[in-house]
Amino acid sequence: MSAASSLLSEDQFLCSICRDVFTDPVSTPCGHNFCKTCMTRYWDSDVLYKCPNCNKMFYTRPELQVNTLVSEMVAHFRQSAQQRGRSSSSSSEQQAAEPGDVPCDVCTGAKLKALKSCLVCLESYCETHLEPHLTRSGLRKHQLIDPVEDLEGRMCTKHDKPLELFCETDQMCVCMLCTVLDHKSHDVVPLKEEYTRRKAGVEKTEAEIQQMIQERRLKIQEFNRSVKVSRKNANRDKEDRNSVFSKLKKAVERNQAKVIKTIEENHKATEKRAEGFIKELKQELSELNKRSAELQLLSHSGDHLHLVQNFKSPGAAPPTKNWTEVRVGPPPYEGNERRTTVAQVLEMLKNEMNTVFRETELKRIQQFAVDVTLDPDTAHPLLILSEDGKQVHCGLVENNPPDNPKRFSTFIFVLGKQSVSTGRSYFEVQVKGKTRWVLGVARESVNRKGIINVSSKNGYWTLWLGSDNVYSALTETHVPLSVESKPEKVGVFVDYEKSLVSFYDVDAGSLIYAFTGCSFTEKLLPFFSPCANQGGKNSAPLII
Repeated sequence: MSAASSLLSEDQFLCSICRDVFTDPVSTPCGHNFCKTCMTRYWDSDVLYKCPNCNKMFYTRPELQVNTLVSEMVAHFRQSAQQRGRSSSSSSEQQAAEPGDVPCDVCTGAKLKALKSCLVCLESYCETHLEPHLTRSGLRKHQLIDPVEDLEGRMCTKHDKPLELFCETDQMCVCMLCTVLDHKSHDVVPLKEEYTRRKAGVEKTEAEIQQMIQERRLKIQEFNRSVKVSRKNANRDKEDRNSVFSKLKKAVERNQAKVIKTIEENHKATEKRAEGFIKELKQELSELNKRSAELQLLSHSGDHLHLVQNFKSPGAAPPTKNWTEVRVGPPPYEGNERRTTVAQVLEMLKNEMNTVFRETELKRIQQFAVDVTLDPDTAHPLLILSEDGKQVHCGLVENNPPDNPKRFSTFIFVLGKQSVSTGRSYFEVQVKGKTRWVLGVARESVNRKGIINVSSKNGYWTLWLGSDNVYSALTETHVPLSVESKPEKVGVFVDYEKSLVSFYDVDAGSLIYAFTGCSFTEKLLPFFSPCANQGGKNSAPLII
């Protein structure tokens, strides 16, 4: 019996009416135990005979008999509690009350930390002052709880009884007498039961709040990351813009120097021409002055014979040039010429700006470069791959690779190992020396066997150099492209979220073609085809 009772807690020996250890425990027909006096008084005050715990109704008042088994267990429990109390008091050092602790109400001078609070005495006790409640029969009936402050607030103000029940009808804490008077026929449950239910609600709400806290912390981290990325992008954009404006400034200065040089050259040409005209005019002027002097002498001569013999033609004058239409200054259409010059300068600046912006755009895209290697499991048997997976060219004789469902069996194609399913990526391929090639990206699920129609509709977004050096974008209907110069290195850029695949002439820094509004629904893989060898005419490799 002693071993069994030592395994039971104090709550199992408490009467739910007086909240003290059983005195003369009796059992109801429904199996619940109460003090005989408590149960008798409870039924004496109520015309209905029901169990205070489960509210089971009895049509006749049950006859109460002391439960001898429970009574013996209670006796052993009290004895064990007294021994534990004495052992605890003698073996442990009592602690002084610290801020936040409930102090003992009996201690004088320095207050010790309370171990229990009594709902009957409305006081809290340290180990020493708690001992009477553990040893004296009258005090053992008092209800002890873990130490709390404001014990008055735990008592029913109307009946001066502990608030140990909860009225679900009125949603308030009540005492035992409240249930038979003010809250008669209400739905009443033990305070512990309501505590358990509400504690579960508190824990659920706390879990939800913790989830909200975590979500907001993650959101703060996301915003902080976004700010860092924005700062990084802003710094990069400032560098790009500074580079653009620096190049534009140099372009303006370069064109300004050209215009000034042209103006100076035009001025020097005008000056040289004027100097020639002036020299010629001075010669004519010298001849005219000389002739004028001769005529003045003749006009003052009184010798008739001399004048007649020396001035044979009355209108004769030295031969001279007609200078009426000769000009060296700006012509009447100078304004139009100036406007033409300005237009030429603006056109030059426009071309410079386009070049600068193309170079800047390509530089920005190249930041998303990824390391691409060829996948030998997908290569057509005619293809020969380098050991590092960076080069591929077409051989003259098929090798004998192992059968693989991923391998292209009909067309001379090979895919890259690295897939793209989000974000942006870029890679470059050298096509120098080749007469035919195909580059781009393809869906991971593209058909590898039989006849293949390489087009954007079928999951291929590619650029093709075909016969007669004709470049085409392989859309549903092949689009021929106008390429200013034959590219030796082609850049392939993919923006998965923007559904974009674009191709660049790396050396010229210019856009060749862009697929927009693409339908990306799965992973994309880099796509390569060096095309047929053509008897050695197209033997150069594609180099990643």
